[in-house]
Amino acid sequence: MNQASILNFNIKNMKSIKHIDVSNKKVLVRVDFNVPLTKTQKIKDDFRIKAHLNTIKYLKEKNAKIILISHLGDPKKRDENFSLNPVASRLESLLSSKVKFVEEVNSKRVEELVENLKQGDVLLLENLRFYKGEKENSEEFASSIAEFADIFVQDAFSVCHRNHASIASLPKFLNSYTGLLLEKEINAIERAIKETQKPFVVLIGGAKIETKTAVLKNFLKKADAVLLGGEIANTILKCKGIYGDKKVEDKDILNALKGINFNHSKLIVPIDGVLYKKEYTRIAGIETIKAEEEIGDIGPETINYYKRIIKKARTIIWNGPLGKSEEEVFSKGTEEIANAIVNQKAYSVIGGGETIDFVNRKDIKGFSFISGGGGAMLDYISGKTLPGLEALNKKYEEN
Repeated sequence: MNQASILNFNIKNMKSIKHIDVSNKKVLVRVDFNVPLTKTQKIKDDFRIKAHLNTIKYLKEKNAKIILISHLGDPKKRDENFSLNPVASRLESLLSSKVKFVEEVNSKRVEELVENLKQGDVLLLENLRFYKGEKENSEEFASSIAEFADIFVQDAFSVCHRNHASIASLPKFLNSYTGLLLEKEINAIERAIKETQKPFVVLIGGAKIETKTAVLKNFLKKADAVLLGGEIANTILKCKGIYGDKKVEDKDILNALKGINFNHSKLIVPIDGVLYKKEYTRIAGIETIKAEEEIGDIGPETINYYKRIIKKARTIIWNGPLGKSEEEVFSKGTEEIANAIVNQKAYSVIGGGETIDFVNRKDIKGFSFISGGGGAMLDYISGKTLPGLEALNKKYEEN
């Protein structure tokens, strides 16, 4: 696993903004302000905004002219429901200083605003995904944004697994550095995978099964126990033949699951759950599931079983809720396991949007580190190349 992290990013060559003079420089910073919004564009949770405050405040203190870029949601074209304007207002409140906002990304208007920035000023550009060049990883689009700046700072580890223009192509056009958050993320995850104290326990939940199988295979070699919940647990239960008569038919998922020993001694699946169909919920053993029922959460026996394993852990990595935690009736398993991790006082790293939203909503505190990256965190740990980090590495090698 050590080799995997080295393949992703050579942290010894990491060039941080702390090591350069940014005074009076126009600094373009890729942040992740992909916050959850209500139907009236109110911010539900500002965790991702707060996560970047140290980097932004550092640049302000060092008299940089700060240009922030981010995406929000996944609009196919310009859609005011996904505007970053509410984020600008919240950031202004958090910084207690003016944040300028422009509803464009690469226009004459942006150029004029950038040229008029004073030292310590902050300008937030509009949602990058309003432009097709972002997701297409267009070098022309990246270049059009780079023209406004002297320096590029990658501070959004959470999106470094995306092959998008603001992530993979921008470093080609500007001297590029890591922000304080990205540096903190990598160091925290490196500690978990390089300085692992045993017993080492991993919890994987949620959906997006294809993205989690590689890390699951890796952890079955390295961890002392891998505890499953959510859709990935339900899928393994189907493969083991104990989810009623339900089978996995998706070919992509079946291909992703190849090579996993479903009876591996370290692979721990729920033994009971909150079973449901439209009219009711019931708590029962997994083997009693009926044809019309689904599993919404892990049950009390599984919770206690998982707690006993967690109580012995010295290192814990957790990604993904253990049930349909957005619904209160199915949130008990995730909440109790989250509290068990905190109470254990092990070195704990948690990540994933749904996981973060849940612990913030329930006000559960005490984890060693909360990673803003779900997919990025899993890809990094499993040894996949992250385009955003690879782009920084290439830039470092050039210099």
